[in-house]
Amino acid sequence: MKVALFITCLADQVFPDVAKATVRVLRHLGCEVSVPMAQTCCGQPAYNAGFAREARAGARTLLSAFEEAEAVVGPSGSCVGMVRKHFAELFVDANERARASKLAQKTFELSEFIVQSLGRPTIEGRFEHRVTFHPSCHASRLLGLREEPLQLLRGLQGLELVPLPRAEDCCGFGGLFACKMPEISGAMVEEKSAQVVNTGADVLVSTDAGCLMNIAGHLRRQSTSKTPRILHLAEVLDLAIRS
Repeated sequence: MKVALFITCLADQVFPDVAKATVRVLRHLGCEVSVPMAQTCCGQPAYNAGFAREARAGARTLLSAFEEAEAVVGPSGSCVGMVRKHFAELFVDANERARASKLAQKTFELSEFIVQSLGRPTIEGRFEHRVTFHPSCHASRLLGLREEPLQLLRGLQGLELVPLPRAEDCCGFGGLFACKMPEISGAMVEEKSAQVVNTGADVLVSTDAGCLMNIAGHLRRQSTSKTPRILHLAEVLDLAIRS
């Protein structure tokens, strides 16, 4: 299958290794991967702040960038959720709305694409670590993706999956929420980080870079010997495949 990588802002600017790992995993699974250079931000920050015109401008760039793609795959439930659930409502013009709906139908979060579209709930590989998993709000609640990443983790040899207490509690990032309400956000990530450390896991995995950035930042400031390694699911799969 020909796949266009929806790289997302955080992967592009902060977590380039996540984007590289996503490409390697997809190629390992037999996909032909391209990276349309015209893509920019999906417009979610502007949309969440109430600036529909600015969000629409960002959305238009993706409509054009991914027009010819057979499938669009991104390592972020948040950004994919924006395309899938909100793009069509940004447009009044019938043609643009139809293009937005078409893009939404062929855009997938990484674990969703692997498990559902490629039919690969198990990938052969080894990752000998004690792992706990944080489900991002947008992937689990907006897209309904709860089992897909866990299936992929459970299928790796040597991996011990440790339950995360109150796993579905938000980490407090929420994009602009962390900027507008830093005290509340800080309290939420403090709780989440304590839960992660208490699992005794040596690796924390999630499917959204925003969550990982937020939790990792708080854990680094604590600087304890129990601080786990922070990895995106794409990086875990990539390391497992190459082990």
